Amino acid sequence: MSVLSIPEKRIVIENFTEIKDFFKKRGVFCDKWITDIDIPKDADQECILKAYEPSLKPFMEKGGYTTADVILVNSATNEVEALREKFIKEHTHTDDEVRFMVDGQGIFWFNLGGEDPVFSLVCKKGTIISVPANTKHWFDMGTNPYLKAIRIFKDEKGWDANYTNSGIEKKYAT
Repeated sequence: MSVLSIPEKRIVIENFTEIKDFFKKRGVFCDKWITDIDIPKDADQECILKAYEPSLKPFMEKGGYTTADVILVNSATNEVEALREKFIKEHTHTDDEVRFMVDGQGIFWFNLGGEDPVFSLVCKKGTIISVPANTKHWFDMGTNPYLKAIRIFKDEKGWDANYTNSGIEKKYAT
């Protein structure tokens, strides 16, 4: 189950219809995809992408996305702490950041500015989210990570992080 949290307002929302509406009002696509596809635990990238092709293909065509890959991170991943440090700093991208959680979980944090305080979404198995280009955000996979996610791109170079160096993520360290 996905969980939306707005720490400064002490608000926690677990109803996915409300979560989806919250994100839609802010121009962020968030949805649930079916994950009851039987995929072996040791499935490679090609197998995972093929299994989700019926959902991926129309989504990618509609959004102008050209490529997809799979990221698997767990406590045995080489240089997992360096990888976490890369994601956990507030940044933007020149491309949308689309993630579909095939398994595991992570937390996307958003700093939209204006009247919106910083908020987060715990993304669990089945959550698909598209962080629009140039949106300030960060991702925390935790100190004992486990996530398997499909990443979707228009242009992989557009996914390079542009760090804001604001340090705001430290206030919300989990």
